[in-house]
Amino acid sequence: MSEFVDVLNSLLHLKNAQIYVTGSNSRFLSKDVATEFRGRGQEIHIYPLSFAEYYSAVGGSKSQCWKSYYTYGGLPQLIDYESDNAKEEFLKSLVQSVYIKDILERHNVKNQAEFAELMAVVASITGSLFNPTKLSNTFKSVKGISLDNKTIDKYLTYLSDAFIVERSLRYQVRGKKYVNALSKYYFQDVGLRNALLDFRQNEPGHLMENVVYNELRLRGYRVDVGQVEVKTTGADGQTVRQSFEVDFVANRGDERVYIQSAYALPDEEKRQQELASLLRIKDGFKRVVIVGDDIKPYWNEQGIYMLGVYDFLLDPDSLGRS
Repeated sequence: MSEFVDVLNSLLHLKNAQIYVTGSNSRFLSKDVATEFRGRGQEIHIYPLSFAEYYSAVGGSKSQCWKSYYTYGGLPQLIDYESDNAKEEFLKSLVQSVYIKDILERHNVKNQAEFAELMAVVASITGSLFNPTKLSNTFKSVKGISLDNKTIDKYLTYLSDAFIVERSLRYQVRGKKYVNALSKYYFQDVGLRNALLDFRQNEPGHLMENVVYNELRLRGYRVDVGQVEVKTTGADGQTVRQSFEVDFVANRGDERVYIQSAYALPDEEKRQQELASLLRIKDGFKRVVIVGDDIKPYWNEQGIYMLGVYDFLLDPDSLGRS
């Protein structure tokens, strides 16, 4: 490592030259090398292809392209594979022979079976709130495996450093503070997530939520999980607390958008369920529901912007439209 840093330092003295260093994990680039070049470099996070980029390369039916995208993700090399089987084999091989192998070797993970099991569990609960302690209890009660919360937290850090998952913190909207008890983890590429589960748990609603999260991050938003707490007085005079979840609180500069990802709104009950949290936010920032249907964007009577997933993903200014 020291020799590598010395070489990079020597290259910085070259005139009229820009130096780019690439790597597959943040521990190597952000935490080790970048500290040697404070003030003389900038980190550029390269994401997989967005849906708009993927669609521009593949073309055809939007709906078919969307199904392919939320199943196989946006790694550029996938475009070279025509059959579903070839795409699946490529992704499963990539996960096992590159990502997992790199993590195990870099961190000298002794219990590889437990680590693999944790990755599968995290993949299966993508978009769900949890913390290391909650996961530890799940492993013990459901899997019969004793895996302490400190080890789980360490493994989650490994996955984040390798750009496999990203943590979204829980933010209390009315209290304007972070609640660190629970968080969500999203996969930076849904194809890798599906490959970990052998493409057996492709629930469109959860995958759409993950894709929406990735798109917001790609557009430069900081994305938190929102919580809206409401206090009411019951018939017995006792105070009743209700908690409502906002899928995403997206911040970029002085801009904020509250977003619900709803794959389908089949009836009024489901519609009210998705709107419940947004209706209880009164701070004046934009409130948006992104639905899986291909609808014409509109403002409903409650001041909430309803937007189809295609319009959201294919128009980079879709959230700025008024």
